[in-house]
Amino acid sequence: MNTTQPEIYTTSQETDTKKYKMLALSLLFDAIGMLSFTIPFIGEFGDIVWAPISALLIYKMYRGAEGRIGGMVSFFEELIPGLDFIPTFTLTWIYKYVIKKRKS
Repeated sequence: MNTTQPEIYTTSQETDTKKYKMLALSLLFDAIGMLSFTIPFIGEFGDIVWAPISALLIYKMYRGAEGRIGGMVSFFEELIPGLDFIPTFTLTWIYKYVIKKRKS
């Protein structure tokens, strides 16, 4: 009895589509994180709610070491006032799909 699992092959087009969907989501989530700049002082309280949500989203989106580190950075970046301009999701995407890919 053969119990080996069939290999699943993905085309580079499927991979590229997934990669660019991740980029679009990253840009959207970074924009949401920057919304607190639109309402000074009051917006910073919204970051208390957004910080754990963004940490969980980045953890789930990028998985592995990138997701864990990105989640921690995103959490603290959102909690510390004045750091909302840092595009944590997009920087994580750049690391995973541009910088890390060059290394391998």
